[in-house]
Parts: sequence; C-alpha cells; structure tokens
Amino acid sequence: MSKEQNSNKYDLEERTFQFAKSVCLYTKTLKRTDSNIEYSRQVIKSSSSTGANYIEANEALSKKDFKMRIKISRKEAKEAAYFLRLIVETNEEEYQEKGLELMIEAVELKKIFSAILLKSE
Repeated sequence: MSKEQNSNKYDLEERTFQFAKSVCLYTKTLKRTDSNIEYSRQVIKSSSSTGANYIEANEALSKKDFKMRIKISRKEAKEAAYFLRLIVETNEEEYQEKGLELMIEAVELKKIFSAILLKSE
C-alpha cells in the first residue's frame, strides 16, 4: 500500500469517527421524549458501528472478510441516515439543520462504501 493510499484509509477512519462523535453530540441536544430517546439510541449505535466496521475491514484476514465488513459499514450508514431522518421529521425546526447535515454525511458515507465495494470486485 502506497503512502497516499494509507493516508486515505486513515482519513476515512477519522471521518467515520467524527461522524459518530457529531451524532452523539447532536442527540444530547434533543428533547428527552420517548421517541427521541429510542431514535437516539439507534442512531448512536449505527453511526458508531459504521466506523468500527470500517476499521475491522482494514484489518481483514481475507478479501471476502474485507468486503463483508464494508457491506456492514454501508448498511450501518444507511441505518443511521434513516434514524436521523426520523429525528429531523419528528422534532422542531431548531433541530433540523444539524440533523440534515448529519443525514447528508451518512448518505455520503454509504456512497463511499458502495464505491469501495465496486472497486474491490
């Protein structure tokens, strides 16, 4: 692996970390309703799992294992976008801007993982 490829790998690790961190901080600002508590729990799990599985993919024992971890990362990013959408659409306007930013990031991560999968074929 070239130095540039290695650098890009860690950039995505950092990006997924920052995404999970931002989601966690965002959910702390939400009002404590039953639905927000549940949606927050779910989106925190899926956003953090996105990056955790990407890290696992980088340590994969085989190409098959790598592809499976990337697929899981993609699935978790898609799930995070879903729960962020629920939060945005069931809360007041003051929570929408940041929620939409995070939702867009989740969709972008999903697209990145899809591209990685295509290139690994």
